[in-house]
Amino acid sequence: MPELTPVQEYYKGKTIFITGASGFMGKVLVEKLLYSCSALKEIIIIVRPKRGKSPEVRLEEMFKLPIFQRIREEKPEVLKKVTSFNGDVTYENLGLSGENLKYVTDNTNIVFHMAATLKLEGNLKDAIDMNTTGTRRALDISKQMKGLEAFVHVSTAFCNCDQEVMHEKVYEYPHKPEDLMRMVEWMDLKTLESITPELMKPHPNTYTYSKRLAEILVRDHYETMPVIIARPSIVSPAAFEPQKGWVDNLNGPTGLMIGVGKGVIRSVLVDEKNRSEVIPVDYAINGLIVIPYQFYKSQKRPADVPVYNITNADHRKTKMGDVITMCKRLGREYPLNVGLWYPDAVITTNKIYHAFNVLMFHWVPAYFLDFLLLIFGQKRFMVRVQNKISTGLDVLQFFTLHPWSFASDNFASLWRNLTTEDKAIFNMDMHSDYSEEEYLIGCIKGGREYILKEKLEDLPKARFHQKIMYGIDRFFKIVFVGLFVYYLLKWTGVLALFSGNAQ
Repeated sequence: MPELTPVQEYYKGKTIFITGASGFMGKVLVEKLLYSCSALKEIIIIVRPKRGKSPEVRLEEMFKLPIFQRIREEKPEVLKKVTSFNGDVTYENLGLSGENLKYVTDNTNIVFHMAATLKLEGNLKDAIDMNTTGTRRALDISKQMKGLEAFVHVSTAFCNCDQEVMHEKVYEYPHKPEDLMRMVEWMDLKTLESITPELMKPHPNTYTYSKRLAEILVRDHYETMPVIIARPSIVSPAAFEPQKGWVDNLNGPTGLMIGVGKGVIRSVLVDEKNRSEVIPVDYAINGLIVIPYQFYKSQKRPADVPVYNITNADHRKTKMGDVITMCKRLGREYPLNVGLWYPDAVITTNKIYHAFNVLMFHWVPAYFLDFLLLIFGQKRFMVRVQNKISTGLDVLQFFTLHPWSFASDNFASLWRNLTTEDKAIFNMDMHSDYSEEEYLIGCIKGGREYILKEKLEDLPKARFHQKIMYGIDRFFKIVFVGLFVYYLLKWTGVLALFSGNAQ
């Protein structure tokens, strides 16, 4: 048996408690801990029943996912180290029964609190209950843990969006989390929704607002608990592990890529001069795993709560314009199967022009297709889909139109301080030769395989279909422009002038 590296040695015999383990980052964390820190004692996760499936059944189904393939093939015995309890962060004691609660508090050494609602457009009551009060509930349980060494709270790099440069510290805020948690309990939803926009300024959505309040809550426990805050930026598909391009949701860039690739999204508000702010999920998870080890081996406890901005290094951040150019070219090489239209979305910063494009190329086709479905007696769905797309694009524009600047020295230090052996296992190398184009190809293939369930062998047919859609797109554009010019000339009288001269 090979000798353990320092990080692996730290996790040997440890019990880890994870909230949000069934989410995108949660799954990757569980897989990486089992695969690379196999000497750990146990991973305890809380899972709520869903669609009539018990936590045990959901865990079994999770282990069957492609993400756990290398574990199933190389070390299937470690899957037995995962224990799932019925639980939910929206309940006191996280919904754990008395016996299960005692088991968790008696045995846990490290907590990763990842559970959160990621709905940017969600109402404030749900956001506070899940993201802020949920964090308070996780802290309350962790206080009872006899052998607690680290409580890692996963926040977001965008929770301090009023700062020009976001440093690795907790910023003061006039609102107290305790006041907001109490307020959403007694205030009716209608009144709460009416005051939400003014209440959460300068925050663009309830997600970043509730996450900022949660950070203050965590910071206030630092004197008595080993709490740490980790702030990933936009978490994107895996660069290398457990599988290149692994992704299991349509959040962020993946949803945008698929929406544009299918020809459903025809216009997007993006400032092409801004730099992309994404971090591959495997880089983010490797950082999370190293954080408790780094905290434990520190000779002196930091004066302030440790904060890590888990963001891409500045020299690896590509301008959005260059990313879009690459995506368009790669979209022609790796097109998605049968799309609604030719993927050629308009990229603009002009909100009026964007609104016109959305009306003409999103809403008009949606209503037209639903009308056809109604005539043929089929279930209508396009307007409903378009509503979701419009809501998503509205909340996304705050992030795509604003420049962002993060100081990530603490995160960079995690990589610098690792031994050569640990660097080979917990990759966060920002100076690798792995290019942005290679990464984007992996993202496109991952979106095809893991989200759309499209096979790579279907690419020739997809390319042929895209050529047909290109011809149809250009034909209709020529007809549309031709009719527009014709009626414009007719309306201005220029056409009559030409007709008179001809006679």
